[in-house]
Amino acid sequence: MHGRDDTELPGALVEEYLDREQGTRALLDELEQLALEGDHEAVRERIRGLAEENAGVFFAVALSLTGSKQFFGDVEAQLDVTAADRLRELPETYPTLVEPFSIVRTEQSHDRYNPVTGLSTTTTYHAEEEVPLIRYGMQSGDVTLLEATESPQEVLQVATYLVQSTTDSLEAAIEQEHSVNTEELSGLIDRREELETELDQLRDLIDELRRRPVGDE
Repeated sequence: MHGRDDTELPGALVEEYLDREQGTRALLDELEQLALEGDHEAVRERIRGLAEENAGVFFAVALSLTGSKQFFGDVEAQLDVTAADRLRELPETYPTLVEPFSIVRTEQSHDRYNPVTGLSTTTTYHAEEEVPLIRYGMQSGDVTLLEATESPQEVLQVATYLVQSTTDSLEAAIEQEHSVNTEELSGLIDRREELETELDQLRDLIDELRRRPVGDE
């Protein structure tokens, strides 16, 4: 995609898609069926394969699935209404592919990998050990990245590793004199404030537990 004139980009992408439309639609049919069967990891890997093998076709499909009015408008202006209408059919025909294509587009455009889109948690209690337990799952779209059951201090150890990795990355950026854009920096400030609020509550709960005799119901 690099080196192309931005004003011609949508039309150029769509021309690549139209040249390979039959084969691409056959692939999308297979991916839709895999998604309906619940094989979401296979879907993502196949989409990644398409992005690596033919970036133009991948981005044409990904942008079409988002239903972007700007994209369809550019296609109409650079090609014609017929081409835009053929692309408008994609989100209606392949609704389960909207999210996985969007996630792989994020990977391709922003150098991410398996961006986390959700975290599910439930809590139980192990009476013999007198320890609360947290079952958590981390999702990237419909793909489950991690499932685990751990005690609170074990979960906090994982959180500590992640915070340490965050500080390491920021220290490296400073040492190498790299800038951090305003949006990212603003998000970091918000996340830090949220983290501090949660840590204040955690501190209060730990203090309360320390005042209670072990085994006290």
